[in-house]
Amino acid sequence: MNKNKIKKSGESTLPDMQNQKDIRNIPIDKAGITKLKYPIAVKDRDNEMQHTIATISMSVDLPKEFKGTHMSRFVEVLQDKREIHIDSVFGILKEMQSKLHSDSAHIELEFPYFRQKHAPVTKKPSLIDYFVRFHAVMNKKKRDLIMTVIVPVKTLCPCSKNISKYGAHNQRGEVTVSVRFRGTVWIEDIIEYVEKSASSELFTLLKREDEKYVTEKAYENPVFVEDLVRNVVLKLQKNNSIVYYRVEAENFESIHNHNAYAMIESHEEFSNGHSKDFMIKRF
Repeated sequence: MNKNKIKKSGESTLPDMQNQKDIRNIPIDKAGITKLKYPIAVKDRDNEMQHTIATISMSVDLPKEFKGTHMSRFVEVLQDKREIHIDSVFGILKEMQSKLHSDSAHIELEFPYFRQKHAPVTKKPSLIDYFVRFHAVMNKKKRDLIMTVIVPVKTLCPCSKNISKYGAHNQRGEVTVSVRFRGTVWIEDIIEYVEKSASSELFTLLKREDEKYVTEKAYENPVFVEDLVRNVVLKLQKNNSIVYYRVEAENFESIHNHNAYAMIESHEEFSNGHSKDFMIKRF
């Protein structure tokens, strides 16, 4: 038997198409997988830890000389972890860089986050869900992380209240807050900044007494979308851990066939007294 033809244990004889040379001379910024569902654990300010399911995207840069990346290796990075902890994302990115021989690696986790809230009058408890996204990047040894929280709220139109003999149009809306930060910024912090900036916060369970309270509170606290984003920014600027923000508000208008929108983004030099040297190119 020809010893040169003996296959080593565990060695594949199948061709590796991804490692073949590509002659088009075009590098790819991001190649990888999306919409992978996976269990994660998130720090919870009130209950220490919350377990949820994330939709995950993972990608790396691909040099111009390679035909493709190895998609299976992204999943392999996760499979030895029963669940992902947010504190471990940069370790995962470092492992992606190593396994896929890349300079830059991205991971994005999108997940529902639940809080228990008590109705304002009857104090009846119920859970309400928020949408959270973490986008982490490693470019060689540089790190970057943006946390995004989407918070549903209630707004009442100041103009409608001012021109009407009684009543005013009001509606649900969403506020999307993205932040870079140092130290610790809780998801709950962002939620509370937003809810305190709106005409009223939302609840899952309301009895009649609670509904009366929420309706009257909103009527006494009218805000435009412009007021809403400005109110949130004032609160973010008081948090010395936050070094970048982007705040968007969208009202799902009740008397128009369109939505109302406003956005404020901090300038790149905004750092709340901190150096911005740790930031890498925005993604």
